[in-house]
Amino acid sequence: MSTLDVILFVLMLVGAYLLGAVPFALVIGKLFFGVDVRAHGSGNVGTTNAFRVLGTRAGIAVLACDMLKGYVPALLATLVFGPWPAIFIAAAPVAGHMYSVFLRGSGGKGVATGSGVVLALAPKIYFTILLVWIAMVLVSRMVSLASLTATATLVVLVVLTGQPVPYVIAAGVVLVLIVYAHRANIDRMLHHREPRVSLPWERRSGATGDGQGREGG
Repeated sequence: MSTLDVILFVLMLVGAYLLGAVPFALVIGKLFFGVDVRAHGSGNVGTTNAFRVLGTRAGIAVLACDMLKGYVPALLATLVFGPWPAIFIAAAPVAGHMYSVFLRGSGGKGVATGSGVVLALAPKIYFTILLVWIAMVLVSRMVSLASLTATATLVVLVVLTGQPVPYVIAAGVVLVLIVYAHRANIDRMLHHREPRVSLPWERRSGATGDGQGREGG
């Protein structure tokens, strides 16, 4: 890489991290609803808690923003650099979402932002793992379990479809990070205490996951 390429790489890497670090659930909650999502529901600044606390429309907006902040840097990185430099830039917004400089190192669990990255780098794989995620939510009613299963499926599919070695390594690292971020969820699942979500067509007889635990997202 030339000096100019190195400078561009560093700028894109830092920019991708800072974009990923923007907690859109918190921004949208405070700006449009006067609500701090950290004080409600699971307390998480991810998409799942945004749906729970702010409602469907706001949740969709947060989902779109969280996915885009992963998708855009990853897509630009693949257009400018080869696979090796690209995976570092693609990973930066996920790291930013999970460890936001704007939240003093805290953040969400990186699932929505990571899915945006996958959509940019491997769209065919993305739609497969999306189906896996939806199926797991329908069967288990646990977003955390669906997120973990979809991430594990990502690793398998990246290997089976012969993706570039950097993508395989990146998928493995993402799996480790997602599992670590969901360690409390895994513990609750083992003890049958993980909150379950209600589906849109189900009658809501009461709040689900009302702060008793933190789900994926």
